[in-house]
Order: sequence, then C-alpha cells, then structure tokens
Amino acid sequence: MNMGNALKPLAEQVIVITGASSGIGLATACKAAEAGAKVVLSSRNEEALAEAERKIRAKGGTAIHVVADVSKHEELDRLAAEAISAFGGFDTWVNNAGLGIFGRLGEVSEEDHRQLFEINFWGLVNGTLIAAAHLKGKGGAIINLGSVASDVGLPLQGMYAASKHAIKGFTDAFRMEIEEAGEPISVTLIKPASINTPFPEHAKNYMDRAPKLPPPVYAPEDVADAILFAAEHGGRDYYIGGGAKMMSQFNKTAPRAVDWMGAHMVTRQSASDEPAGGDRDGALYKPGQDGEVHGRSPHHVMRATYTKVSMYPVWAGAIMAGAGLAAASMLRRQTRQ
Repeated sequence: MNMGNALKPLAEQVIVITGASSGIGLATACKAAEAGAKVVLSSRNEEALAEAERKIRAKGGTAIHVVADVSKHEELDRLAAEAISAFGGFDTWVNNAGLGIFGRLGEVSEEDHRQLFEINFWGLVNGTLIAAAHLKGKGGAIINLGSVASDVGLPLQGMYAASKHAIKGFTDAFRMEIEEAGEPISVTLIKPASINTPFPEHAKNYMDRAPKLPPPVYAPEDVADAILFAAEHGGRDYYIGGGAKMMSQFNKTAPRAVDWMGAHMVTRQSASDEPAGGDRDGALYKPGQDGEVHGRSPHHVMRATYTKVSMYPVWAGAIMAGAGLAAASMLRRQTRQ
C-alpha cells in the first residue's frame, strides 16, 4: 500500500537492511545501491560487511556498514542512530536477518529454540518498532521477511516455521494499527519459498546428514527485486515463486494433503546425501561464514516468474489458476505412487 504517495523512488532513498552480509540481504543491498539508493548494511559479521561496502563503493554506490546483533534491542537502536547520523534518516527498513534449525522438535534444546526466536521474531519486532518511530509522520516503508513457512508448517524446521507464523501475525496486526493511526508507512510481508542462499550452512543442524532446502528453489535476486519493488510501491505481501503461493493456497483448501506431503516428502527432501559436517552449530550464536549471495542447492534454481507477474494483479489471477491445476495434478501423481 502506498499511503499518501509517501514512498520515494529508490534513487532518493536511504535503505537499512539487516542480515546484509549474505544471501537475500546482500543481494538486496547490491541491487539497491545499483539503483542509486544509499544503503546501510548490518549483520554480526564485520569482515563480510566491510567487504560488501567496499564492493558497492567500487561500483560507484553509497554505503556504510554497522555491526549489530538483531537479538539485542540496544544494537538495533544504534543501527538506526548510525543511519540517521550518516544520512539524516532512512526511508525503508528491511528486517531480513534470520536463520533456521534443522532437527525434530523434541530433539532441539529449549535454549536453541529460544535463541532462534530472539533472532527471527524479536529481532524483527524490535526493528519494526524502531523504524516506525523514525518514520512516524514522515512516511516510508517497513519490509519484513516472512516465508512460505508463515502459512505452512515445515517438518524438521518446526520452530523456524513457528517464528515465521509469528512474524506474519505480528506484521498483519502492526499494519492494521498503522492504518488506523493514519500513518503514511507501508508495511509489507515478503514470503519466499526455498531460496538458493547459504541458509542451510548457517542453520544449526541436529541431523546426521547435511541439510538442504526442498524444491522448488528460487534465486535470491527475485526476493531482492520484490523487496525493492515494495520499497517504491508498497504492497501488503508478496510470495516469491509460484511454489510458495501454490503451497499456501493448497494448505487452505486441502490441509490434510499438505500434512501428508510434509510427512512423506518434505522430511526426505530436507536432508542431503552428504554426511553432516563437523561444525553443526551454524550461525545460531555466532556470525556465519558470510559474504556470498548464493548457496549450493543441488536442485535446479528457478526464476520466480509468478512474483514478477503478481505485481500486476490481472495477470496474477491467470497464473494462479494454472498453479492450482498443476498442484492438483502433482498430488494425484504422488497419491498413485
């Protein structure tokens, strides 16, 4: 939603991005800088952030980096203050930082469950409230990274899915309050399917095999494009990839079929053929091995044609009708097998 035409062209914006040292965050930062935006990159990894800033500046872009742990409220306060000090304020705040745990819910420790929520949920909540306080009365965009797991449960990533469900509930409620207050702030939820980023490497792993994301897998650049579209044009939510929209819709119309697919397909598709590595802790308590946009998905990486078309609603309806037929056909094949 572009309320009161408060959203600026990208070339006139200052954009704050958490989790900007790899994956979706890094892809978004690079694309935003190429479009002329001033970018504030943040994560826990000083070295990777500094290198990302150097590369952006080498291409003529404008960027600064701020080391911050989103699970610590005071560090997000400092991130906002640094952006204001450097550029006089910001126009878009992207709550992208997040990670996962691969393991059965009963096997994962309570400490790890809570740490995941501190990062994925509370980091996003605090970032949203801090950004809104700055944008109040002036307008701008707050963009939160949810997931297809905001709508659908994921076996072996149960607490990750729970955090993304919580993010959706918070974001939807916050959007209503912003609208009721008449604030010219756009609040958007992005819902990616599996994305080819280093997410599996950053996740804590309880399995005896290396984790991977189930197909279909999409390119991180498609998520970045949707984020930057929302920064300029607003919008309530965007699914990244027809697979994400299809699974969400399918879960509403045939939830027991989705349960069956999760139990019999997604569990098998979440573990690779490779044995688990020596370091299974990932980035849950420390910075990950960042600096890369792309991961090492063994699956074919698709482009999210549905996402691009969905920004133009007339075409989206036709694509969704086709996706529904494809989903029904796929379920019939799986059932026969």
